[in-house]
Amino acid sequence: MKNYIKIISAFALILFFQNCTAQKTDPQIVNNLVSTDEFTFHAEKANPTNFDVINVVNSMPNAQQLRTFQISGENYGIEIKKGVMEVTLPYFGRSFNAGYGSSDTSYRFTSKDYAVTKSQSKKGNWVYKIKPNDVKNVSDINIEIYKNGKASTSIRSNDRQPISYDGYISKNEETKEQEKL
Repeated sequence: MKNYIKIISAFALILFFQNCTAQKTDPQIVNNLVSTDEFTFHAEKANPTNFDVINVVNSMPNAQQLRTFQISGENYGIEIKKGVMEVTLPYFGRSFNAGYGSSDTSYRFTSKDYAVTKSQSKKGNWVYKIKPNDVKNVSDINIEIYKNGKASTSIRSNDRQPISYDGYISKNEETKEQEKL
């Protein structure tokens, strides 16, 4: 019996380390993406700040006690190109000005007029501070990019509680229209 436990423990440990190393990206690739200012942030987890939302979700039968929500699918994120920023992120939290029958429950917008401030922290992480001027309800988007390609994003809004997301960055995918050019 002890041999089985040792084998299972060793196998679990190998899988754990394999998963940790698979998530890393070469720092040179991350620097190249940051230097071009064209990349896509892919959201994997949402971190709402409203404990009412967290308590409601955790009170459901057979629910795990979590403070973060896994986001499934690769369609959630922020794509930054030259002059265009496309945001598609879910929102979990309290909205202060939600109209009756409103379908604006997530962040889905395209901004062509935004200001970007890019700096590097003492630890070598890149910090983007984005202020969209043509979106009425979003005041600030902050993206912190770590050396290994992981990133965290926080969105502050005029009519909602703040929310943050954890994920990673990658090169923008080329669409068929871009390939024809």
